[in-house]
Amino acid sequence: MAHENWTIHPVADASLEREIIARLNNLTKPVGSLGLLEELALRYLLCKRRVDAPLSMMQIFTLAGDHGITDEKITPYPSEVTYQMVLNMVRGGAAISVMCRKAGIGCTVVDMGVKGAFHEQPGLLIRKIAPGTRNFSKEPAMSEKECLKALDVGSQLAAGSGCDLLGIGEMGIGNTSSASALYSLLLDVDPLETVGIGTGSVGVMLERKKQAIMAGVSLHKKAASGSPLEALRRVGGFEIAGLTGMILAAAESRIPVVVDGFVASAAALAAIRMEPETRGYLFFAHASAEAYHETFLKNEGIRPILSLDMRLGEGTGSLLAMQIIAQAMECYHRMATFQNAGVSGKEE
Repeated sequence: MAHENWTIHPVADASLEREIIARLNNLTKPVGSLGLLEELALRYLLCKRRVDAPLSMMQIFTLAGDHGITDEKITPYPSEVTYQMVLNMVRGGAAISVMCRKAGIGCTVVDMGVKGAFHEQPGLLIRKIAPGTRNFSKEPAMSEKECLKALDVGSQLAAGSGCDLLGIGEMGIGNTSSASALYSLLLDVDPLETVGIGTGSVGVMLERKKQAIMAGVSLHKKAASGSPLEALRRVGGFEIAGLTGMILAAAESRIPVVVDGFVASAAALAAIRMEPETRGYLFFAHASAEAYHETFLKNEGIRPILSLDMRLGEGTGSLLAMQIIAQAMECYHRMATFQNAGVSGKEE
């Protein structure tokens, strides 16, 4: 399965790092006293490859899609909820909508594959690949053409965003099932470890969810043969593939990406497996309360910015983490140095 060749440069640059740290250490504060904020500023500037890179334009993209796996009755909410929630986001009534409004950060919702037709309206982009994926417990979720198209849509959105910092989120009934299966295939982990309650699957329904994901992983494991793109095609969703493309294109353009929770992190994992240098451009927003996310972050040696027991998705965790990165950069750019503030520095 062919795909675009990405040119993603490593973020590591010892000389630039020394320059950034020297500035951080010369700000009017004890060395290292801003803790993780200093690390965030350093990482942001290394992504940008500039000691003075600004952070002004931020944007959240929430990609939405439906999933054929819901045919297995593995979620308490019907697929129609994806369509209804997209409208709710566009009208300003969802958590991501109200949080973005308060933060002054734009939120664009993208229809990647929702069952149901939308009218063009502000805040909504219609990029529908198909009205939902196929049931991955019985067949591949996407054709090669569909998967590549979803990657390309995400790629174009990132490349044309004009952003300094991107935040990503998702909406789609059934997408925690896709994410769980993707983690299982990409990391060779038993699906029983990666499956959680999602939108509230408990009891018999949770057992059905586990069985459906186990069947899907078993069906596609050999055929995927370790290829991240093939795993994405077989068990992913249109919105997950779109996020993967968005991450890869953003990294290629040196745009750091703030990754939301469990589902968005599965897209990030696919991107990292496709192009390992991508990882340097990713800021993981929070440790989701969804089962397995914290285990994944720990196993990968990733320290999330926040841990608030959230598991909503939509990009809500990304939005909060972006504000913290913005404050870190505000300190870096706006704080006085010891010299220009006339404050005595540390005595040797």
